Amino acid sequence: MKFSIDVEMTPQELRESLGLPDVSSLHDEMIDTIRERMQQGVEGYDPMTLFKPFMTSGMGTVDGFQKLMFSLMNQYTRSKNKDGSEE
Repeated sequence: MKFSIDVEMTPQELRESLGLPDVSSLHDEMIDTIRERMQQGVEGYDPMTLFKPFMTSGMGTVDGFQKLMFSLMNQYTRSKNKDGSEE
C-alpha cells in the first residue's frame, strides 16, 4: 500500500512547526551591516573582501561534503564483488 500526503505551508510556517528559531531579525541585522560597510567604502569598494569569510567557510563545507560522498561511494564499490554480490 502506498499513500502520500501533500501539505502546503510557507517557509516560516515550516520553521515554526519544526521548532526552529526565528532568525529573521539576525538576517536583517546582517544585511544592514553589509549595506553600511558597502556605503562606507563606496570608493575603492571590493565586494570580494567583504564576502570572503563567508565564501571560504561555505566552500570548505562543500569540499568536505564531496569528499565524504566520494569516500562512501568507494567503500560501497569495494564491498561488492565483481559478480555483484556483497562480501
